[in-house]
Amino acid sequence: MKFSINKLAVITAGLLATSYSQADELKFVCYQDANECEVLSEMAADFKAETGHTVNTEIVGYDIIKEQFESQLQTDAAPDLARVTNLGGLNKYYLDLSPYVDVAGWEKNYGATLPWFRQPGGDDKGVYGWMTQLTVTGPYINVTMFEDAGVDIPEEGASWDDWAEALREVKSALGITAGLAMDRTAHRMAGPAFSYGAKFFDDSGTPILVDDGFRKFAETFVGWHKEGLMPAEGWPAGSGTQYKNAAPLFLSGDVAMHMSGSWMINNYASNIKDFEWRAVPIPCGAGGCGAMPGGAAIAAFKSSKSPEAAAMFIDFLAKDENAAKFAAATKNITAHQGLQQSGVDYGDTSPAVSEALSVFAANAGKAADSTPQAYAFQGYAKNGVIYGVVPDYLTKAITGEITLDEALTKIDADVAAKIAE
Repeated sequence: MKFSINKLAVITAGLLATSYSQADELKFVCYQDANECEVLSEMAADFKAETGHTVNTEIVGYDIIKEQFESQLQTDAAPDLARVTNLGGLNKYYLDLSPYVDVAGWEKNYGATLPWFRQPGGDDKGVYGWMTQLTVTGPYINVTMFEDAGVDIPEEGASWDDWAEALREVKSALGITAGLAMDRTAHRMAGPAFSYGAKFFDDSGTPILVDDGFRKFAETFVGWHKEGLMPAEGWPAGSGTQYKNAAPLFLSGDVAMHMSGSWMINNYASNIKDFEWRAVPIPCGAGGCGAMPGGAAIAAFKSSKSPEAAAMFIDFLAKDENAAKFAAATKNITAHQGLQQSGVDYGDTSPAVSEALSVFAANAGKAADSTPQAYAFQGYAKNGVIYGVVPDYLTKAITGEITLDEALTKIDADVAAKIAE
């Protein structure tokens, strides 16, 4: 049977119309550190062209995701998908993608991070989300400040005590506000705590916090604030579980070091014009070279009225070529294990960005080797309890509202109580 080109066009158009008439609209709530949501929106357009499904992206601040999003998941206003960081803590809301994806392929490409999404107690098969990137904590320094102050930059393997002394010298020589700023979250302080010997878990896997290592770093951390090495605009300016990003203090030249993570690379590459910046190897200590791995992920939710389309979008993003495209466009470390081996072509990337990506990838490896509790903590389903409790009481110790001993006692008691709920 022969058809004219016009007839074929009509039939093709009709098939597409039939397919697209069944297409769904998905709501995707997204936060970004730099350009991640913008890149994902562009990829959503490619997804629509391929499947007919529309993804409507709503960009929100990270504080919404961190502090308000779980409440939204409990209402009729829940989106189909979101970019989240509390991976294990939100598990009860996740849609299991397994019925819609090639599970064996996901295990091959993302097997190292899939457990971070799962409920403890035997769930070793579910596929609940795609890591948009693998992140790792670590510091950035203002190289220009060190040079102007005539202070040598500590070498790889230097301790946090070594860095603190160097930062004191920079602060004194230049008269800057403070030496070191750290984002106000237990996630950022966990890496240094590991370096000081904090284990976070006992031998049976039960969460503990106030061991000798944790106490040692808590004393050091409070002391850095009391001496003015860390700024009053940082942790002391927040309360409760409030998150505070210390990047503005680094961008403005008020501090010489920002303890943050790899997600800031693109931001700093785009916005720092007045000084030379650099990512530096994670400082070490008696407990090893501690850094927190993790990252943001895209998950779909059980409440979605279009579960298959939502799963299709996540599977689309996770494919080899799209995972590589996202990593290159956002200058992030990919969680795709095959691409980690073969490498990602980051294109015309500045030396500072290339070096930073290499430094943070090495930080992740150091943490895996010397502080494995970091990976256990990232996958722990109730790590949000610890993230909530620690900043509140440590801040009160910093401001003098309570003593450090009182703060540590309350941290231990609150964590134990909340985990038991």
